[in-house]
Amino acid sequence: MIKTFGVASARFFFSRYPPTTYNICISSPAFAIRFSNHSVSSRRNFSVMASGSGGGEEFVKGNVYPNGVAIITLDRPKALNAMNLEMDLKYKSLLEEWESDPKVKCVIVEGSTPRAFCAGMDIKGVVADILVDKHTPLVQKVFTAEYTLICKIAGYKKPYISLMDGITMGFGLGLSGHGRYRVITERTVLAMPENGIGLFPDVGFSYIAAHTPGRGSVGAYLGMTGRRVSTPSDALFVGLGTHYVPSGKLASVKQAFLSADLSKDPHQDIQSTLSEYSSDPDSEAHLKRLLPQIETAFSASKSVKETIEELKKYQRSTDASVAEWAKEALQGLGKGAPFSLYLTHEYFSKVACDMGKTDNEMATLNGVMKTEYRIALRAALRGDFTEGVRAVLIDKDQNPKWKPASLDEVDETEVDALFKPLSPEVEELNV
Repeated sequence: MIKTFGVASARFFFSRYPPTTYNICISSPAFAIRFSNHSVSSRRNFSVMASGSGGGEEFVKGNVYPNGVAIITLDRPKALNAMNLEMDLKYKSLLEEWESDPKVKCVIVEGSTPRAFCAGMDIKGVVADILVDKHTPLVQKVFTAEYTLICKIAGYKKPYISLMDGITMGFGLGLSGHGRYRVITERTVLAMPENGIGLFPDVGFSYIAAHTPGRGSVGAYLGMTGRRVSTPSDALFVGLGTHYVPSGKLASVKQAFLSADLSKDPHQDIQSTLSEYSSDPDSEAHLKRLLPQIETAFSASKSVKETIEELKKYQRSTDASVAEWAKEALQGLGKGAPFSLYLTHEYFSKVACDMGKTDNEMATLNGVMKTEYRIALRAALRGDFTEGVRAVLIDKDQNPKWKPASLDEVDETEVDALFKPLSPEVEELNV
C-alpha cells in the first residue's frame, strides 16, 4: 500500500462495494446527472441512500451494561462503517441520553469489523443533491450534524474511549480524535485526504493539527499531503492515539472494562486498565526522525509554494529516507486541488498561530468549528468538490480538472471570503 493516500479511502466512503443498482454519470461543465436505465425516482433513492435518510438505528447500536459501561458500535461493515446523516443523529442522541444518565459511567466506541473503525462520511448523496440543486438544505444538515457531534464529543462530561482498530479516516478521526482516550492497534490506518477531492481537511482536524509536534507542522503536513499514518509509533508521536493495544488484546481490554467497578473514579479505573493492556511500539516513530525537515517545510510561516520548494531541496538529500519522504510529500501535494491546498495552509496556519491565545475564538475547538462551518458550506459548493468526487468516486478516472488549475491562479480574496460570517439568512453553527 502506498504511504500517501490519493483519496482511495478517506473521510468519504470510497466504496470498494459500489452499489449495483445505480449507474451514475456526471458530465461537465453543466454537471447534468445521467442515470443510465433508471428513472428520476432512482435518482432520489440514490440520494436518500447515500446521504442518510435512514440507517441510524440499523448502523449505530447502543448498549448499556450492568456496571455502567455504554458501548456504541458502528455496524455498517460493507461501507467500512462510513457515517451518513441519520447515523450522525443517532450517535449524538445516544451521547446526549447517556451524559445525563447517572447509571452510565463511561462510553466506548467501536467498529463492528477489524477492517475499519470508521472510514469517514458517505458523501456521494450530498454531491448528487448539490448537482441537482446548489441550494440544497442537505449540505447544511450534514455539516451541522457532523460538527455539533464533534463538539459534543470534545466536551463530553464522562470518559469517552475510542477503539480505533482498522481504517480511521476523515470523520472517523472526528469521532475519535477529539475524545479523551484514543486506543490504536497495529491495524490502525489514519489519514485526512480531503484535498484530493477538492474540499479541505475538516472535522476539527486543524485544531488537532495545531497540537501536533513541531508547533503544528506535523499536522499541517498530514492535512496538506493526505499522508497516512499506519504505525503505532507514528500515531502516538503525532498524538492521534493515546494508547497502543495490540489487536489480539482488544477483546480482553473490552472485557476488562465490562468487569470493572466504575462506581468511584471511572477515569482512574480506565487508565489502570489501559495501562495494563497497552504496550510500547516496537519501532521508533518515523515522523519523529523527520521532524526537523517537516518543521522546516510545513511551518505556518511558509506559503504552499515555499513548502514545495523546500521539499524539492530535500528530494536531493543524500539521506535516502529524507529524499523518499520529500518525494512522497510532493506526490501527495500534487494530488490536491490547488485552491484546497491554499485554503488548508491558510486555515491551519490561523489555528496554529491562535493556539493558546485566550482572547481569540479560534483558540478553542468550538470557535474553530464555527469558522470551519462557514468554510465548509462555501467550499462544498465550489466546482472543485463536485469535480473531485466525479474523478475519484464516480467516473474514477483519477483525472480531476481543477479550477483554478494551478497555485498561481488561486485568488487570495476568494480564499479569504470563505472565512467571513455567513449571510443573515443562513444560521451560524450553534455550539
